[in-house]
Amino acid sequence: MFLVIDIGNTRQKAAIFNKQGEIVELYQCRQLSPEDLQPLLARYEVKAAILSSVGNAHPQLSEWLTGQVHTLTFSTHLRLPLTIGYRTPETLGTDRIAAAIGANALYANTPVLVIQAGTCLVTDFISRDNEYLGGSISPGLRMRCAALPHFTARLPMVEPVQLTPITGQTTEESILSGTVNGFLFEIEGFVRQYQTRYPDLITLLTGGDVPMLSGMIKNRIFAAPNLVLLGLFKTLILNVSETQ
Repeated sequence: MFLVIDIGNTRQKAAIFNKQGEIVELYQCRQLSPEDLQPLLARYEVKAAILSSVGNAHPQLSEWLTGQVHTLTFSTHLRLPLTIGYRTPETLGTDRIAAAIGANALYANTPVLVIQAGTCLVTDFISRDNEYLGGSISPGLRMRCAALPHFTARLPMVEPVQLTPITGQTTEESILSGTVNGFLFEIEGFVRQYQTRYPDLITLLTGGDVPMLSGMIKNRIFAAPNLVLLGLFKTLILNVSETQ
């Protein structure tokens, strides 16, 4: 078994993978601690682990984990299952790389657009030559909602909902129209632009807002909620022997 840990900005996940690349157990919370991981290590014979962090990790997590099992820290310095064509790979978020690796594992030799809808809205493109080329970053859905009351004196905070009218007839509805529908239009616009250039494009949607968005987007997009975890697993098995 293999342990994969993804420390995100909003959610933190720990997954146990078997050698076939299937998740046999998934645990997620606001902040993973050694106490959270101890039961997983007790239940499974974990041969190796990999840790990726873009958020605020528990201060003792990495040191504790390294003392329990052979652990890799995910970065571009590891052997990766795809080529990085990004001009500044040292600035590239590890979650973006991992999602791209996961997408390429599912659809090798195919142009793939990965859309991560979470704290930020992130797009990443992988060419049919299995090369990660980059993408875009903009505020996520809840960040957009929170920005309005933060930067204005009277606009209220609203929670995004699925059924959002185009023409808002109250201030709350108007905010929802601008944030939720604008968010969807941005996603659909990116997909259309890439599809124009790559007619055989595969588009994958991942991130915390997948349950809300998957039924709202008109373009053909496949939900892949554990794409980052899959990419981390693929990198782990490429860098360590099963016999360790």
